[in-house]
Amino acid sequence: MTETVKSTAKATFKSAIPKHAARDIPAAVEFYEKKLGFKRVFLYDGYAGVARGAVEIHLWQCDDKYIADNTACRINVEGIEALYDELCFQGVIHPKGALEIKPWGLREFTILDLDGNAITFSEPA
Repeated sequence: MTETVKSTAKATFKSAIPKHAARDIPAAVEFYEKKLGFKRVFLYDGYAGVARGAVEIHLWQCDDKYIADNTACRINVEGIEALYDELCFQGVIHPKGALEIKPWGLREFTILDLDGNAITFSEPA
């Protein structure tokens, strides 16, 4: 029988690292570096990590495009207009993802990576 232990300590959340599906890991890393301004943290067979500032995203080998097409994350930023201009120039803005103020009080825009994963960048309005 498994014993349940109850702790009086509270957990503290420190950070989150989204994992995005990628059909070709080296190509995905190159896309994140050249188009999104991330730097490679590590690259293994079938798994990689990229980072920009304090944000890290992991990429895992997945040949099912449906998974990437239905995966998204949100990254909170400062200086959203400058980032939007930078990524517009790279041609990665989601067709319906232009910068706008949302009803929930955030200015945000969305990009699509090489495999169809969506990343929404947001900043308080």
